[in-house]
Amino acid sequence: MRLGLPFGLLLPALAALTACAQAEQVTKTAFTPSYDGIETLLLDGDLVNFRVTMRGARDEEDVAAYARCAAAQYALIRGFGFARHLRTNVAETGGNWRGDAVYTISAALPRGSKTIDAEVAVSDCSERGIPTV
Repeated sequence: MRLGLPFGLLLPALAALTACAQAEQVTKTAFTPSYDGIETLLLDGDLVNFRVTMRGARDEEDVAAYARCAAAQYALIRGFGFARHLRTNVAETGGNWRGDAVYTISAALPRGSKTIDAEVAVSDCSERGIPTV
C-alpha cells in the first residue's frame, strides 16, 4: 500500500515546506526594533498627543503599539486609569518610522470601543519589551 505523493513530487514538496519554515524563522528572529523617543503634548485637559519615533518596525501596528504604550503610562502618571484612542497617523521614511497619535485620558472607563485599561496595557507593554513614557 502506498500513501502520499509520488516520489517525484515528494522532494519538491519537502523543499517548499523547508523554505517556508526557514523564512518564518528568519521573520520571527529579525524583529529588533529601536524605540527612539516619545514626545508628549497636552492639547486640552484630557486630550493628549503622542509623537513616537522608532526604527526596525515591521509595519504600522508596531508604531501604533509604541504610541499606545506611551498613552497608557501617561494616563497612570497623571492619576488616571483609562485612555481612549482617537487617531494614529504613521509615516515611514528610509526605515525611520514616526507615529502621531491622539488619546483622551480619564479616571472612569470612557465610552467607545477603543478604550485602554492603562494598568493592563502597561503590563502588556513591559512583557512585549515596548518602552513607555
